[in-house]
Amino acid sequence: MNMQVKHSADATTVEEGLAIQEEQAKYDDNFATETAMANTLLTPRFYTTDFDELDAINVDGIRAEWDALIAQMEADPNKGHFKKNEDWDHVDWENMEPQLKKEFIDFLISSCTAEFSGCVLYKEMKRRGNNKDITQLFQLMARDEARHAGFINDALREAGLRVNLGFLTQSKKYTYFRPKFIYYATYLSEKIGYARYITIFRHLEAHPEHRFHPIFKWFEEWCNDEFSHGEAFALLMKTDPKLTQGRNVYWIKFFLTAVYATMYVRDHQRPAFHKALGVDPDWYAHEVFTKTSELTKQIFPITLDIDHPRWQPTLERLQRANVQIAEGKKQGGLGGKLKEWAGSAKAASCFVSLYTIPVKKHKVPAVTRLVPSY
Repeated sequence: MNMQVKHSADATTVEEGLAIQEEQAKYDDNFATETAMANTLLTPRFYTTDFDELDAINVDGIRAEWDALIAQMEADPNKGHFKKNEDWDHVDWENMEPQLKKEFIDFLISSCTAEFSGCVLYKEMKRRGNNKDITQLFQLMARDEARHAGFINDALREAGLRVNLGFLTQSKKYTYFRPKFIYYATYLSEKIGYARYITIFRHLEAHPEHRFHPIFKWFEEWCNDEFSHGEAFALLMKTDPKLTQGRNVYWIKFFLTAVYATMYVRDHQRPAFHKALGVDPDWYAHEVFTKTSELTKQIFPITLDIDHPRWQPTLERLQRANVQIAEGKKQGGLGGKLKEWAGSAKAASCFVSLYTIPVKKHKVPAVTRLVPSY
């Protein structure tokens, strides 16, 4: 390929963006790649699905909303945005507080893996499909996710690290999900990603003294890409009303509960990171859950009751159970295994308690598409 583009932020296709990053793979660090390779309940996963079923989607029934979204994405307002410029402040990695450095690097690696996970799934759909509407959408989303992953890798390189994205593609374990589960999980991932990034961005606008790294200045445009991708999955679900009706509502509730609970536990593993941001993790979780619940009303007929008296205490018990699991794994031996099993049982009980909280129901609007408003 005759490569004229020098930075993944300027790439107009996912193929160009990934080729640039493969050229830069010499900066790879084994620690970063091994961390990204980990497969646990709390780490981002790579997914595969029934691509033929995706390719059979007919968007004619939502053509006006679909074409408007595709036109917006084709306009590519963020081309060239995800690269360092004069707003990129110097980062003193050597003198960063050790625990903050550890947690921030974990945040960056996890974010890079999550973004690249989306890129791999979307790129594969584009490669396998023949449906022009669907392949066009997935090509555009893969382009965006490749840029995000490349930008995070640029930030990691300053710390002497880099995730080898090509190695991840070939070596990381893939989890098969039916298309409808891909819709639920990825839609929520994109919308909660928007809610997370915009909450941090607005907080740091008001409190710039807590902006300990320049990457947070890029969060507004970043989260707007996440928002658009969520819109796309909302429209994909709208092509088949059965996906958000009947027994599938129980699956929606399951994924909402799982995504919210996972976020809560994962964020509480990074106390120094949130302290540096000047953010209380419990406040942050409630803000993100509130925003995400409002956004998902566009397509889901239910929202979780995050103000229910059982909600917060159960999340806190779930977090303590997760700590017990981690301690058991670290301890090892029979005693450690017993502690790990006990923690797992407590975690399962907490999830059941969260899942059985009654939901809030509402009528889904006729027009699905939203615009970023936070």
